[in-house]
Parts: sequence; structure tokens; C-alpha cells
Amino acid sequence: MDTIKLSIVTPTGSIFNGDVKTVTLPGKEGEFGVLPGHSSLVSTLSVGVIVIEKIDSTEAVAINWGHVKVDEKSVDVLVDGAIALTGGKDSEISKKSWSSKRVSKLS
Repeated sequence: MDTIKLSIVTPTGSIFNGDVKTVTLPGKEGEFGVLPGHSSLVSTLSVGVIVIEKIDSTEAVAINWGHVKVDEKSVDVLVDGAIALTGGKDSEISKKSWSSKRVSKLS
């Protein structure tokens, strides 16, 4: 099965880095989906939800704004802030976002 590399980074650190089947992003001009082999683009992201479809599950992340760079093999997302909406406390995104906030407060 084809996958694409997704990276989501906030000012406090990386909250997701892994292979996904597809990702849906809240672009400034409207929501758009990215699949493996997508053509290259750079876009501004608006307040909304990033939906991440992994091989075995789906996660959602609320963001306030950011930027995305897409190419055929990867999606790099830089956001000002993010909150995990799915997966509960045990999701990878919840753990990393909580951990990065804690580290930034200790610094």
C-alpha cells in the first residue's frame, strides 16, 4: 500500500512524524486532500482540522493556522498551535503535544 510521509511541527516541537495513507488539510481557499504522488505545492492553512488517515486508524488535529509544503513523497506542516481531537490520551499526537508543552514550560 502506498503511503506518504507526514510531519506536523508546532513552535514547541514535532507532534507527528510518520507514514499515512492520506491527509486532509484546511487550506485558506478550502479543504484539500493529499495522497501519495500528489503534485508539489505550498499553501497557507486556516483554522480547522487536519484529518490523518493512517494504515490502521484515523486521527484528527485542530489547528489555528499554519503553512504546508507538499511534494510527491512528503507533507510538511508547520502550525502555530495544535490540539489532538481523537485518540484520547494514548494517541501519539496527544502524548507528543503534551510532552512538548511541558518541556517548553520547564525551559
